[in-house]
Amino acid sequence: MTDKNLRITEDHAGRRLDNFLFNVYKSLPKSKIYNMIRKGEIRVNSGRIKPSRKLNLDDEIRIPPYLINFDENEVIIKIPPSRIKEYWKSILFENNDYIVFNKDPELSVHSGSNNQFGLIDISRAAHESDEIDLCHRIDKSTSGCIVLAKNKKFLRNFHTQLKDDKITKKYEAILMGQFKGNQRIETKIDSSTKEFLHKVQEGSEGKAAISEFKLINNLGSYSHVEILIFTGRMHQIRVQSANINLPIVNDKKYGDF
Repeated sequence: MTDKNLRITEDHAGRRLDNFLFNVYKSLPKSKIYNMIRKGEIRVNSGRIKPSRKLNLDDEIRIPPYLINFDENEVIIKIPPSRIKEYWKSILFENNDYIVFNKDPELSVHSGSNNQFGLIDISRAAHESDEIDLCHRIDKSTSGCIVLAKNKKFLRNFHTQLKDDKITKKYEAILMGQFKGNQRIETKIDSSTKEFLHKVQEGSEGKAAISEFKLINNLGSYSHVEILIFTGRMHQIRVQSANINLPIVNDKKYGDF
């Protein structure tokens, strides 16, 4: 058997490799796709790549032989009507190009081993459209606004504006301890492979992470702060808060809770 190459068209340019493959092989476990990328069975333009790699027009994705005749026999994800109803109530804004959704804490954006379905599955079911895609992500335990694109043109435009720093990313958090004044934090953050790239820690060899912390109010032993981030590293705010000994309240990964 020979390999198969998928050529990226304009409709899919700008998408992450993993999201593109999730859409092509809907019934294939995400863990399997990540494993194939990690082993180099899936490549882009003959080279090894990361799952987060953004696809460009005319990129060629190498697909291993055993997936060429892969029969989807797709398992339909059934979303409870109650979740669809909750979804509609949480939409803050919608037009022909995008949706602004108010995500509750503990709602994952993607399905996974502990989640039968995620926000993207609920949204596609509610709108009856597979074209809907996430413009960005926030942690499962984080609440707040998340933007979903209704078409590839808007998705590409959103990512371009992110890259050009034309979109402000603002968060609020409750920190354990007394935060004083305003502080710009510039660090480097390393990702550890020990926990499927979810363990992030400070390190001199990592990628630059820049945030601005501004005090909103002191709450006794706690501090209510506003945080602007200028880079998008995994767990950036959580890591930097813990690094100044003011972890986010109830953060069991980086705080002592």
